Amino acid sequence: MTPSKPIQRRLAYDARNAQQDQARLSQIINNTVLQLTEYQQAETVLWYLHCRSEVHTYQSVLDELLKQDKKIVIPYCTKDSQGNNHLGLWYLQDLSELVEGTWCILEPPKARWGEAGKEVSPQQIDCVVVPGVAFDKQGGRLGNGAGYYDRLFTRLKASCKLIGICFNCQLVEQVCMQKYDIYMDKVMTETDIYAGRGR
Repeated sequence: MTPSKPIQRRLAYDARNAQQDQARLSQIINNTVLQLTEYQQAETVLWYLHCRSEVHTYQSVLDELLKQDKKIVIPYCTKDSQGNNHLGLWYLQDLSELVEGTWCILEPPKARWGEAGKEVSPQQIDCVVVPGVAFDKQGGRLGNGAGYYDRLFTRLKASCKLIGICFNCQLVEQVCMQKYDIYMDKVMTETDIYAGRGR
C-alpha cells in the first residue's frame, strides 16, 4: 500500500536533509541536465532557485547558464487575481537582479514584479527544471503541498519538457499521485536518468 502524501513528504524531507555532500552531488545532477537533448534543444528554460536541502541550483550552475545562448527564467512565489498561489516567471539576465524573498529564496524585488520585458509567459517556456520533495522512476512527483508548480504545469504548452531533479535518497517506489498531479518527462539523480510518463 502506497503511504499517504504527508507520510511520504516527511520521510523524504528527512532523507534529503540527511544527504551528505549535497554541493558535489548537485553539481553532477546539474551537469547532466545540461547534456540532455531536451535541454540543449530548448531556447527558453525555467530553472528553480534552491531552498534549504533541495538540489542546489544557484551558484553551482546559474553563473554558467547566464553565459549561454539561452533565455533563463526563474520562478518567484506570488498570488494570482483570485488569491491562489502562483509562480511569476522572471527573465534573468544577471544575478544582481535578485534579492532574498519568500522562504529565503532569491527572487526579483517586488517593486519590479510585472516589469515589461522581464515577465515571461508560461507558453514561452520550452523546458522546466523541476524541484520536488520526492519522485518515483515513472515520473511521479511530490511537491511541498502549496500547489505552485501544479498550477504552472497546467499553463505550459504541450511541447514543454518537465525534468525533475533530486538526490537518490528522495526516490520512492511510488509517489502517491492524485488525478490532478502531473508526471515528469524525466527524473534525474546523481547516478541515473529515468524516463517518466510525462503529461
